[in-house]
Amino acid sequence: MSTFTGLNTAASALAAARRGIDVTGQNIANQTTAGYTRQRLETSAVAAVAQAGRFSMGVVPGQGVSVDGITRLGDAVLDARVRDALGASGFWTVRAEAARTAEAAMAEPTKAGLAHAMSQFWAGWQDLSNTPDEEAAAAVVLNSAEVLAGRLAAGYQAASGQWSDLRTGVDRTVTEINTAADQVAALNREIRDALASGRSANELIDRRGVLVERLARSAGAQATVETDGTMTVRVDGNALVSGTEARHLVASGPTDIAEGRPVTVAWAHRPDVPLTSPGGELGGTLSVLAPADEGGTLARLAETYNSVATELAERVNAQHRAGVTADGQPGGDFFSLAPDGPAALGLGVVPTNGRELALAALGAGAYDASNADAISQIGEGAGSPDTVWADFVTSFGVAASGDTQRANVAEVAAVTSVAAQQSVAGVDGDEETINLLTYQTAYQAAARVLTAVDEALDVLINRTGVVGR
Repeated sequence: MSTFTGLNTAASALAAARRGIDVTGQNIANQTTAGYTRQRLETSAVAAVAQAGRFSMGVVPGQGVSVDGITRLGDAVLDARVRDALGASGFWTVRAEAARTAEAAMAEPTKAGLAHAMSQFWAGWQDLSNTPDEEAAAAVVLNSAEVLAGRLAAGYQAASGQWSDLRTGVDRTVTEINTAADQVAALNREIRDALASGRSANELIDRRGVLVERLARSAGAQATVETDGTMTVRVDGNALVSGTEARHLVASGPTDIAEGRPVTVAWAHRPDVPLTSPGGELGGTLSVLAPADEGGTLARLAETYNSVATELAERVNAQHRAGVTADGQPGGDFFSLAPDGPAALGLGVVPTNGRELALAALGAGAYDASNADAISQIGEGAGSPDTVWADFVTSFGVAASGDTQRANVAEVAAVTSVAAQQSVAGVDGDEETINLLTYQTAYQAAARVLTAVDEALDVLINRTGVVGR
């Protein structure tokens, strides 16, 4: 074997050590980069040159080191687990947040809640039945009725406003999903080309992984890596991204909670066939926006406000019409309901002063207040407006608590999955420092080998035949 072979061996060692320093530097530089997966230099020993001939040349060492590639130290199983956990977390987090927001607007069981407003209304009638001749007591009844009607309207408007905000959020989420899908398709093309030409695509794969995790949280996307390096991303079982092609979603449906129709998301090329069970934040939002008969959180709340307003008006009006005023005139409607639109928004108070209140029973005398007492008892018993509201608040609180617990469990699972992923793919500063010192030492040793071979060649070339002269 030629003495010059030692130079090639030392040069390959220098190149490998330098490449190792570069890879370690890349890891250290991206220690805090979101989605970055640490990399490792893969090397192998170059075997000795094959020899042919009758006589053996003796033991021959290898030809140095070969840089085989730069491995991305990710785990496909852990990556898939993270995507699944993020999808579940996104779904339940949206539902829990919507429930918490609605509960805060309901303000139960505080003085700002509807239950307190109804209690004050019935109490006003009770006080008026005890002092029917006092204008102040009548004014309290009329004022509490206005407050009650305003509270019903405010509660409905809060639910409607929250619904509209989430409806706008569906359009925004769909746009973000479509944009991310286009980016994943573009990265698929770059990754496929890079791998086909023998180049490293690690950083491109990391960028794609971040986008796919975002799609998992937004839409519950699932992904599989194909043999050519591209990734197929599926939503609701169908391909959102396949190879270098991306498909788009489109949202449709009502823009007002009063319409009572479902908000749907479908494929842009088949807008009449909605997705059946999207996941992630999109699926959670659609479930919150669903109509009341499909379990929609906000639609049920709005419908309950309407039911309470309707029940309140019908019961109070029926009893008020059964009495007579102080002037002996038959009582009319106490509450009015708008013929069109939500009942909670159309509830109004008809009487404008105490003389229009039918406090007495028919034929009982001008100072009788038994009808006022009967009105004050309407809030008690099965089917009363108070009972309807109390039952809903109880069931809503139980459902909201369940959504919150599921959101907490899903978030813990997501955090745990990400931690497991990072335990494999994350950059450890101490480990990289040791690797850096290792490659630095290897580089210095290879340089020393190169110097030794150079000195040996210098003696062989320049001093042969002159020693001892």
